[in-house]
Amino acid sequence: MSDRTAALDAVIFGVDIQSGDVRGDAPSYALVKFDGEELERDVVTYRKLRRLIDDEQPAIIATDNMYELAENKDALIHFLGSLPAGTRLVQVTGGHEPEPLSRVASRHGVPYGKDPMKEAEAAARLAAANVGQVVSAFTDTTELKVARGRSTGSGGWSEDRYTRRIHGSVKRRAREVESELDDAGLSYERDATEKYGGFSNAIFTIEGRPEDIPVSTERSGDVRIEIERQRRDGVEFEPLAKRRDHVIVGIDPGTTTAVAIVGVEGTVFDVLSTRTADTAEIIEWIIERGRPLIVAADVTPMPETVEKIRRSFDAADWVPDRDLPVDVKQHRTREEAYDNDHERDAMAAALGAFDAHRDQFERIATKVPPRQDLGPVLARVIGEEESVETVLADLSEDDSTEDEEHEHVERELTEDERRIRQLEGQVERLQDHVETLEGTIQQKDDRIEEFEEKLSEARSEQRRKARQNREVTRLERENNRLKREIDQKDEKIEDLEGTLERLKALWKLDHSNFADVSEKKAGLVPVKVIEQFTKGAIKTADEKFGLAEDDVIFLRDASGAGRSTAQLLADVDPKVVLRNGQFSEMADQVLFSNGIPVAPADLVTIQEVDELAVARESEVEDAIVDWERRADERERQQSAEMVDRLISEHRANRPEDMQNS
Repeated sequence: MSDRTAALDAVIFGVDIQSGDVRGDAPSYALVKFDGEELERDVVTYRKLRRLIDDEQPAIIATDNMYELAENKDALIHFLGSLPAGTRLVQVTGGHEPEPLSRVASRHGVPYGKDPMKEAEAAARLAAANVGQVVSAFTDTTELKVARGRSTGSGGWSEDRYTRRIHGSVKRRAREVESELDDAGLSYERDATEKYGGFSNAIFTIEGRPEDIPVSTERSGDVRIEIERQRRDGVEFEPLAKRRDHVIVGIDPGTTTAVAIVGVEGTVFDVLSTRTADTAEIIEWIIERGRPLIVAADVTPMPETVEKIRRSFDAADWVPDRDLPVDVKQHRTREEAYDNDHERDAMAAALGAFDAHRDQFERIATKVPPRQDLGPVLARVIGEEESVETVLADLSEDDSTEDEEHEHVERELTEDERRIRQLEGQVERLQDHVETLEGTIQQKDDRIEEFEEKLSEARSEQRRKARQNREVTRLERENNRLKREIDQKDEKIEDLEGTLERLKALWKLDHSNFADVSEKKAGLVPVKVIEQFTKGAIKTADEKFGLAEDDVIFLRDASGAGRSTAQLLADVDPKVVLRNGQFSEMADQVLFSNGIPVAPADLVTIQEVDELAVARESEVEDAIVDWERRADERERQQSAEMVDRLISEHRANRPEDMQNS
């Protein structure tokens, strides 16, 4: 960049107060718009000035006193924070110790007049010439905060889901922001606060200004984004144009060109080695690091490339009496860092030039006053071979111009006006006190919000633990229930295994080849025992060893059965039912009508082993034959009774006359 500011490609606002006071009700301003060629003048109110700044977004707002735009430091910081991106406030009269505008304008050859419009024009022209200090209250670090856009509520199951959703949205948006910052190549640090379901907030500290960040302030649904530049401790000033101090340049030309920059105190500032940069690029690199006072080479005579660069800066030259030996170069640069021999040679040349002029630099420095810049004096004494006294006299003559300070002469105030000023001061103090109290309230509100968040988190954690405890209790109960079921099933399995063994024994007994067994066991049949003549006992026996057609069933207690119980047994269709005790008349009738043989258990020899029983087949057959004989007699008897009953009914139904005859 050249010495002239790039702001000439845009618009500069020169501003000076026209009437009134910024602490009053309606100050007006002289405004000059300058684009480097044309001037546009106007008188505007403070409100219109702010609107024009927002609409046209000038590169620079130039003024001779920054407090003409803000009543105090807090208001000034607020003003700076509200400026559009890329707009800077420049105080052309200097920083913390500003000079009169008339002196600054005279020194830089800018037209000046006491009229506010002339002062505004002078401020604009000075800023265009890179004169002045940029007023800054913010660093180049920006804080971007991704936070909740809604309150999370006070609790409950639905509130938990709601909170989890909000925190999940914050986390998801924070990751999107992080990806956008990575894509933009910005350096940043992230500090995220993890909460139930995601993040409650994520703060990005970004090395860059808001206009460099590809994310803007937003508030959408569950998430909000706030962007704020970090404030400095106070108001600071930076030169509008970077100061370029006088330096000594050492150059080692060749296929690889090396350049070293050394200050007038002998400090190595920078070093470069390149195989691709041309002369123009090397000159631009030097310009960015200072104003060459001396250009030096490590060989004699000075190479043509080095001489060309020296002439472009109109700097003094230095070469050694003879080419510098390698051991001398190594010794002189032993305390410096370099990557290759070319950088070492360039540094050795620059340091050799410094060594040759060290005494001269020190003599000149002792004669230059403390407030006078040493660089311009060295440049004229060494480059133009002027005496120190002549240079100092010339410079002091330039600064001896009579200062013309522009002051607004105020008339003597009336009693009412003094009272108004007094009341205004009192109001200002009260407003400051109110602002202090509001700040305290805000701090307390923030503290309350912090405690509320902690309380909400504690409640959420308590609810989570309560749900966890309930779930543990439920699982323990379920586990105990399953254990009980397992125990019951184990018992049932054990019973079934016993039943299975008995059934196997019965099956073997039913299917035994009696020819293969001893004569003692031949002619035996299995007997299935039912303890009582009840439905439950019948079902129990069926579950244990199964009741099937043609079974020999033994009723250990035959009393008490009714029609339905007898029918349940009849449905099995056993071969014979052996009974202990007497059936009920109803049960006996049901079994008889179904053709189920019934015999007293005494007629058969039954042998029991555990729950199994056997009987001699011949005795069973005899019992069945006995029942069949009794059944025939019973049927004949029933038939005779039925005939007698029919005859009796027929006689009873005949007419009386037939009975008399």
